[in-house]
Amino acid sequence: MTSAYLDANGKQAAGMPRKRARRPAGLRDAALVQTLAALLWIPQAGLLSNAVGRIANGGGMDAVLWPAAFLAVLGIVKTCLDAAGGRMAFRAARAELTARRTVAVAALARRSPVDSTRQNSGEAASIVGEQAELIVPYMSRFQPARFKASAVPLVILACIFPFSWVAALVLLFAMPLIPVFMALIGWRAQAASEKQLAATGGLNGFLLDRLRGLATIRAFGAVDATALKLRADADELKVRTMAVLKIAFLSSAVLELFAALGVAMVAVFIGFSLLGEIRFGAWAGGLDLTSGLFILLLAPAFFEPMRELASVWHDRASGEAAMKALDALSEDGMVLPQAGETGDTLDNGDIRLEAVGFGYTSQMPVIEAFDLHIRAGEHVALLGASGSGKSTLLALIAGLAPCDGGRITIGGQPAGPAAQARIAWIGQKPHIFAGTITRNVTLGRPHISPQAAADALEAARLGSLASSYARRPLGDGGAGLSGGEALRLAIARAAGKPDALIVLADEPTAHLDTETANEITDALLALAKGKTLVVATHDPRLAARMNRTILIDADAAREAAE
Repeated sequence: MTSAYLDANGKQAAGMPRKRARRPAGLRDAALVQTLAALLWIPQAGLLSNAVGRIANGGGMDAVLWPAAFLAVLGIVKTCLDAAGGRMAFRAARAELTARRTVAVAALARRSPVDSTRQNSGEAASIVGEQAELIVPYMSRFQPARFKASAVPLVILACIFPFSWVAALVLLFAMPLIPVFMALIGWRAQAASEKQLAATGGLNGFLLDRLRGLATIRAFGAVDATALKLRADADELKVRTMAVLKIAFLSSAVLELFAALGVAMVAVFIGFSLLGEIRFGAWAGGLDLTSGLFILLLAPAFFEPMRELASVWHDRASGEAAMKALDALSEDGMVLPQAGETGDTLDNGDIRLEAVGFGYTSQMPVIEAFDLHIRAGEHVALLGASGSGKSTLLALIAGLAPCDGGRITIGGQPAGPAAQARIAWIGQKPHIFAGTITRNVTLGRPHISPQAAADALEAARLGSLASSYARRPLGDGGAGLSGGEALRLAIARAAGKPDALIVLADEPTAHLDTETANEITDALLALAKGKTLVVATHDPRLAARMNRTILIDADAAREAAE
């Protein structure tokens, strides 16, 4: 597992573990501040019990004036420390979440689009954008509460023991039972939270996939079946969510039961001791009103950190499940080729594949010892049936996947980020973004002016379409556009990259009628004039328009000149 830490430049620092085994320094400081705020109740209880004892002994207002003033000051300080600790914890948790998100997004960006183990976009977006937010309450609330629950009761126990060993023993025996039962419940809570988060991610992925294919679903009359499946998934998510809430309420009930029993037993002991019915359990001198009230005030505070821990116990389960899901996104699968030395500027579109091999995860090699030389300016068709490896070869040439063996060079340089700047890609199913048709051509590239985008649309024979959509945006996914118009828009995007030396097209005429396929072919050839063109296709009519055809099947790759 590689590093998940970032250096000053935002890159992963080598040699560091992916998971952060220790709590960030900001959270430790916040926990200390909040613990100190909780411990201030001990002197407050002492001042309060002392003031009540003075009044019971006949003292007037003068006897309690100074204790009351100190009590108020300590209360203000306690409130300020608690607020400051909460703010520190929240900021530290947000910073930790930001760092983890940065690592996860960077890892997703490094993953090859042809990686079969890569999470679908809906599930990844749900984890990064929605589920990851559960890390903040886990770190900002649960971890400081856990530190307080381990420190404050021990300090309070040390303050009670000099007055009454019986009261200390009652609290000491009640304390271990709470974390034991909460731990037993917590195991179930974490498992339930992981199932709930998985159901959420699956539902988001299913919904996004169906929204993208809404036109196809309506065309095949599968709307009702899709709605039933969506309703079933939503019901399953509801059941999982209610299971998490049920366990959270159960953990709180367990704590309240033992806390109430502990405080009640201490109160009964102090009451009977003050009445003189119980003459043991205290050191020499017995308990008076001041010491008894001091113990009674500290008894609920003894359980308060554990009560707070119980209230955020479900944050631990959901937070750890979210961290596990986010760390899974941060793992590297099939990584894109990394940018190395840029070398000389790429000045020709000569492509060489030397003994290239490639295979997907847990599958037989798709390509083995494949050799191919495409001269600069040549138009080549990779002809073959579906699954023969044509699209994989295009992805390897474009640097979208690393070779398992051999090497690919473009213009004498290794294929990868350096060569991608001179490659134009035309996919089989280009995605159309919601927005104007001009922005769908520029794709945020600042060097493409509106006039250049208009020229690219004209080159792709989309001038009339651009005029009709001049004042209204395209819908997400290209709603309203035909398959041929969407492909022409992809050609216009490629035409907006005039410095490209290589054009790669993946099945540009698939599922099109003959007339539309001929129009797309003409536009593609016009775009690739003077450039290297490589087309993956199973259309023999398109292959016949190329200079050379490479016939590919599942068992062998052989060259056939035309």
